[in-house]
Amino acid sequence: MTVTVQATAPAVAPPSAMGEAESCTVVIFGATGDLTRRKLMPALYALRCLGGLSGRCEVIGTGRMRLSNEEFRAQMHRAVAPAAEAGSTPDPRWEAFEQRLSYVPGDPNDPAFHRTLAAELVARRERGSSPNHLFYVATPASVAPPIIEGLGAAGLARNDRGWSRIVLEKPFGHDLDSARGLNRAVNAVFPEEAVFRIDHYLGKETVQNLLVFRFGNSLFEPVWNRHYVEYVEITAAEELGVEHRAAFYEETGALRDMVANHLLQLLTLTAMEPPVAFDADAVRDQKVQVLRAIQPMSPVEVARRTVRGQYGPAADPGEPVPGYQDEAGVSRASTTETFAAVDFRVENWRWAGVPFYVRTGKRLGRRMTEIALHFRRTPQALFTRTPERRLAPNVITLRIQPDEGVAISFAAKRPGLAMEALPVRADFAYARDFGPDLPDAYATLLYDAMRGDATLFTRWDEVEAQWRIITPIEEGWAAPGAPGLAGYAAGSDGPREARALMHGRPHHCWCPIVSKARPRSPGS
Repeated sequence: MTVTVQATAPAVAPPSAMGEAESCTVVIFGATGDLTRRKLMPALYALRCLGGLSGRCEVIGTGRMRLSNEEFRAQMHRAVAPAAEAGSTPDPRWEAFEQRLSYVPGDPNDPAFHRTLAAELVARRERGSSPNHLFYVATPASVAPPIIEGLGAAGLARNDRGWSRIVLEKPFGHDLDSARGLNRAVNAVFPEEAVFRIDHYLGKETVQNLLVFRFGNSLFEPVWNRHYVEYVEITAAEELGVEHRAAFYEETGALRDMVANHLLQLLTLTAMEPPVAFDADAVRDQKVQVLRAIQPMSPVEVARRTVRGQYGPAADPGEPVPGYQDEAGVSRASTTETFAAVDFRVENWRWAGVPFYVRTGKRLGRRMTEIALHFRRTPQALFTRTPERRLAPNVITLRIQPDEGVAISFAAKRPGLAMEALPVRADFAYARDFGPDLPDAYATLLYDAMRGDATLFTRWDEVEAQWRIITPIEEGWAAPGAPGLAGYAAGSDGPREARALMHGRPHHCWCPIVSKARPRSPGS
């Protein structure tokens, strides 16, 4: 039996306003794409409503599609409709915001387009617009190099009247060589301090709270090491399949899409040493040290310490969910993995011998992203004569989505005459204790980019260190004789083969994904 104990934080309302970032003109490449509609424009509008966006801030959308300013504004209004309450009474906040939106059509591969854009920015500056420029590359990764080169050739990367910064979306390359090439290309045009490689997971509240939880509480940091932690589990599970992203996913797969960036970032924040200050270089220096402590795997280790899988149709015939190879745009002979699990080892003084089990997959039993630290069991001698002969170990779980928060499991005596211990949980939930309106990750990161704070962005050496770890796994999977894809039913916990990563460790197991209830500790 598990009893939930509520850990209530002081009632604190979320801030209704924030300090205004420095004014700038935001130029979005790929402004008619899905990322702009779903994330960027709602985030910019939210910043405007919260007071984080300067009244002088302007947004220029660019793309190959021919649109007028009015058509572009109408598209963006529909994108932020839930926030702007479209269809109801006119919202003066949106009406003021949309006057700062405009559109410049053009092909990013055409040098003439970048010259046109440069002339437009000069003309705006002469009319009193901000001299600062934030270029956001919201395009497929293959389009990024010509955009970077075009900005450099047009003189837009160096700004003697203000600053110019560039935001790059993942993936930052597809292997170590391409990542190095992309870094060389961008650093030939922009100085590193002007390059903001965005990983939206780093903007999530619980991810940021991980550093506060660890380093702001003397209760936890002393036991955050190999002497007390038996293993760490990091999960990012999705209920959805590839949806309309089949072309992208066929080239990428779960390992490149999620593990090479999002999940390795969560691992570094979990395992890093305390930085000397909470600033960009101090934090990222410690993250890089963690990545350097993870040794690249040999082909034999890849076969033993990784699992790749691909979802098939749902096991329940009453739920008509297609398998991956039945999705539109996917080859019937596709060998792209939709599930990846890896047993990483951080071979440094703090973590030597502690497995970091990482898994991600599509079409799993529910949507969840969490980090779970499983602590070593206490000596059992005191309770060997009780009905509960083995006490469950303590677990700290940091829930990143969907219900952000932190839970701690510990043993407590069941009321009554018998000496019987049960696992209970202390639970902190952001939405319950601080209100449901949490800042959006993209809003947080855009705000930081405008302020020039790169703490929550990825540095060039982080990118290369991540690919140094991931590329040998990809090569091991492609080698002759490598283990094939493991199948799993849509809506399940993933392939059974993922359990083999914990073979020989009887107390290690994955927390369940399918169960809607809170996962219980192994052995409870």
